[in-house]
Amino acid sequence: MSTQVDSRYGRFVPRIDIAERPGVGLDGTPRPTEDRVVVHTDGPDASAGTAVVLDGATETRRGVPSGGWYSRLLAEAIERRLRTDAGEDLDTLLSEAISTLAREHDLTPRRAPSSTVAMVRWTNEHVEALVLADSPVVVFTEAGADVVHDDRLDRLRAAGALRTREAVDRLRNSEHGFWVAEAVPEAASHALRRRWPRTAVDAAVLATDGVSAGVDTYGVLDWPGLLRRARAHGAEAVLDTVRQAEIDDSDRVRWPRSKQHDDQALVVIDFQRGQGDFRGDP
Repeated sequence: MSTQVDSRYGRFVPRIDIAERPGVGLDGTPRPTEDRVVVHTDGPDASAGTAVVLDGATETRRGVPSGGWYSRLLAEAIERRLRTDAGEDLDTLLSEAISTLAREHDLTPRRAPSSTVAMVRWTNEHVEALVLADSPVVVFTEAGADVVHDDRLDRLRAAGALRTREAVDRLRNSEHGFWVAEAVPEAASHALRRRWPRTAVDAAVLATDGVSAGVDTYGVLDWPGLLRRARAHGAEAVLDTVRQAEIDDSDRVRWPRSKQHDDQALVVIDFQRGQGDFRGDP
């Protein structure tokens, strides 16, 4: 899916391109995506707004709802809050959404499904980001790509601390573990935050790890190259590039991974291409 915001109001209205694609389950069979995208724009000129990307964690525990179930309901809760108070602080918005979901569905900490969260909000003055778990936000300025990446999960994996289901459950939403949207509203206060002047930002990207793997793991793109490809050919072309790398490694030897293809969600917010065709020369 590709969505473009009305650009009648000039360069301060970003052009937004969205691409989503399901992956496969752990058994290799197709199943619905567990990634979610929410985009809410404020006012008639859409010069301010919030974009959210969620990645529901694949769930293998018996009796626990799927990560896709959780990410769908969390996306709905966030969208409702954006409709009633679009300027609410991102920490508060996420905390209240998690709290609402946990209360309405009687979710128990460390026994509930979970989701990553990546948010970007823009106003006429600032662009700000919130990242919880491993769905990054990348903001492009004159200085280059500023990557907001929560590496707590990566560090625990590298240390061999997540080898068992019990270890993952024990470390989830704990001080010396990792933080993720689940049944603990406090997790929102442990998200990474960043802010930039609006005039300094060329573009922003939100991605689930099914897309960011193309940069961080496969190396078939870097972040500036990802933006150039999206500008030249659209966000769907970025997904194509990552998916082709996985097809070329169909036996999963070069890049060991639990699934042949992960779900993919990508949002490109282009602040410097508010007029004209989004897909032009890079």
